[in-house]
Amino acid sequence: MPGSKTNQKPTGKSARQLLFSEALHHKRPISTITGPHSPPSPTQSTTMSDKEQSITMEKILQEITTVSRRIEEMDASLSSLTLETKSMRLDIAGFQTRVTGLEHGMGSLETQMTTYRDRDQDLLYLRSKLTDLEDRSRRDNICLLGIPEHEEGTDMQAFLGSVLPKLTSLDFDPPLEFQRAHRVGPKRSDTSLRPRPIIACLLRHNHARQILQTARKQGPFRIGQHDIRITADYSKDTNERRKAFLALRPRLRQMGMKFGLFDPARMWVTNNSISKDFYNPDELSLFLDSFQHQPMDSTNPDCS
Repeated sequence: MPGSKTNQKPTGKSARQLLFSEALHHKRPISTITGPHSPPSPTQSTTMSDKEQSITMEKILQEITTVSRRIEEMDASLSSLTLETKSMRLDIAGFQTRVTGLEHGMGSLETQMTTYRDRDQDLLYLRSKLTDLEDRSRRDNICLLGIPEHEEGTDMQAFLGSVLPKLTSLDFDPPLEFQRAHRVGPKRSDTSLRPRPIIACLLRHNHARQILQTARKQGPFRIGQHDIRITADYSKDTNERRKAFLALRPRLRQMGMKFGLFDPARMWVTNNSISKDFYNPDELSLFLDSFQHQPMDSTNPDCS
């Protein structure tokens, strides 16, 4: 009947309670009641845990061994790096010592270079003074070029005393007198070669000046079939500077500048009513190179 309690089927939690109660009453294991889904026995659980723990420990030991081996390798690498670092430090210390020595050496070289520059300036000044003194000592000299060899005979001073008044058409009063007169260089037996120049030192400076002025205006002169030129007697350095100045004359003419070479070696240049004096051919050359881009000015540092 629907109202009877014995006909109702237990469900949920009440059913499980009944099963446990029945098992306790009849002293049967719970596993026979609960069926295949009952939990494992304590013995089986303990056995499984020991195996898993053994495997886990072996893996941990292997990992520890691997890590130890790697640590040993790293220690060896670190030891090698330490040695290399020490070696590098020693090398760097050696390099620093060398650099310090080089710096001291460079300082000494700079000091020496400064000293040499000062000495070079002093040498240039002394050279210019020596050249000036040599040129002054030659102010009474004249140089005759083109007179044939052996034309003077045995008395050079007598020969020049008679030839120079005829060549220059000058009346010397008092007559020409010479301190010395001679040819420059060794004797030449071959007359086909260019004759050696004659250097004559006159006793009176005004006679030398008159002869040179006349030679600039009227020269060259002639003796027979030979052209004779009379020039001043300069030092070697002055002659080289004069030649360098003369080599710049074509450029000066091309640029339309007026110029003149004066004793002993001074080039006078005029352009657009501005005049400059140059004592060094290199300065004049630099000035001409920059003239196209720089107008001629009285404050130009290239001029002196």
